[in-house]
Amino acid sequence: MTSNAATVLREALALPLDERADVAAELLASLGPVDEPDGQELWKVELERRARRALSGDAPGEDWATLRERLANRFTG
Repeated sequence: MTSNAATVLREALALPLDERADVAAELLASLGPVDEPDGQELWKVELERRARRALSGDAPGEDWATLRERLANRFTG
């Protein structure tokens, strides 16, 4: 992720939930419909990029229990 993208992400994550949802919806819509060939190709490229990053160790990720707890805390309080 570029520094510009990281800055945008950091700022977006600081928004209230409803505004983050609006931003997320607009970003997803900008990729085009998934059922159109271009949309499918964009999602394929993104999924492959994420898979390569995870397999390379650059994105260590989180175990499911930790992630589930973090998400539960975020949405319940």
